Amino acid sequence: MSLIAKNTALAALLERHASELSEYECMSVADIRARIEAGSLALLANPPHAKSRPPLIGQPARVKVNANIGTSPVTSDGKCELDKLRVAETAGADAVMDLSTAGDLDAIRTQMIAATALPLGTVPLYAMAQQRMDAGRDAADFEAGDLLAEVKKQAEQGVDFMTLHCGLTRRGAMLAMDGSRKLGIVSRGGSILARWMRRTGEENPLLTHYDALLDICRKHNVVISLGDGLRPGGGCDAGDPAQWEEVLTLGVLAKRAWAAGVQVMIEGPGHVPLHLVQAQIQGIKRATFGAPLYVLGPLVTDTAAGRDHMAGAIGGALAAQYGADFLCYLTPAEHLCLPDAKDVHEGVLASRIAAQAGETALGRPWAVQREAAMCQARMKLDWKGMADAALDPCLVRQRSHGTEHGKECGMCGKFCAIRMAEPETK
Repeated sequence: MSLIAKNTALAALLERHASELSEYECMSVADIRARIEAGSLALLANPPHAKSRPPLIGQPARVKVNANIGTSPVTSDGKCELDKLRVAETAGADAVMDLSTAGDLDAIRTQMIAATALPLGTVPLYAMAQQRMDAGRDAADFEAGDLLAEVKKQAEQGVDFMTLHCGLTRRGAMLAMDGSRKLGIVSRGGSILARWMRRTGEENPLLTHYDALLDICRKHNVVISLGDGLRPGGGCDAGDPAQWEEVLTLGVLAKRAWAAGVQVMIEGPGHVPLHLVQAQIQGIKRATFGAPLYVLGPLVTDTAAGRDHMAGAIGGALAAQYGADFLCYLTPAEHLCLPDAKDVHEGVLASRIAAQAGETALGRPWAVQREAAMCQARMKLDWKGMADAALDPCLVRQRSHGTEHGKECGMCGKFCAIRMAEPETK
């Protein structure tokens, strides 16, 4: 039996949205279905939350952008997070992840689901850790059944995709903590699970109970984002044994998920030097059998603190060119503090620029057409056309305010090269 046939929720969603997905992605319905069956495309939609066109993630659909928001123990304001959610939508994000670790997480999560038509992702392990720490217990003091119950609850609430660090093995955690890494484990989920395994002496419960997770996710068409708990936290650690131990395990788990009728994505590297981006992206895609790849950046330098959205956009553009499908934004606040609404806006736009650059390099028609529209508008000094072609039209209108159609921009004025090159009128 095929993946779609086993996943009745997914089959119903495809029946409902196939035509609009086909038009938006410039793919035939048959091709979409075939690629979902093969695992190279994933449809992010939990049926109760499928308010509008759900996005397809994977080749050769459009490269999508995710925005991370959520509270922290330092700053916890649910209303502020809803404001960030609206900013992310306005800036053009295709999905949002609620990474809240403080406050009433159930209330924050359900309010976000009710407030947006965008797919919402979560990391259920965060809720487990928060509950334990609020009760004065260790973050890793939980039972496997508790974690499965949290996943089930969030799936029933309407969460569309979940980061589950199923590929982090005891062996991988040992490799990451043997002193050979400069930054050890930088994933919050990865560190909690490594701590749990160290305390209990047992294997990762998300791995040993993987079949139970698949049963929950298939019922609700929750896409499992197979987390990169051992991703490199600095360029110096990129491509080390710990990272590839996890990647290879994720490939095996992806095949098991597809066989069970469950869609998956693979989470990719964080910090990768510029010259290694191609090898990392292509290597991960090959090792995980072409599954949709969801990357954080990657950041091509570790020294851009305060402007990590720029470092991430450089890496994101290369990653998109070499096969990444879903860009998780970085904001100017990365590594420093919780992002505010302005940071969210800048982060989304930076990743959208990366996606546009990568897709232009790939010759994707929608990206090439956008570039051509901008060139044409600039040649005509058509300010409205420039705004329409821009990824941030509001900013273009704001910065060009007062410049009338057919007149020079405020930078060149009468020295405008385009105007000077026009035939002289007698």
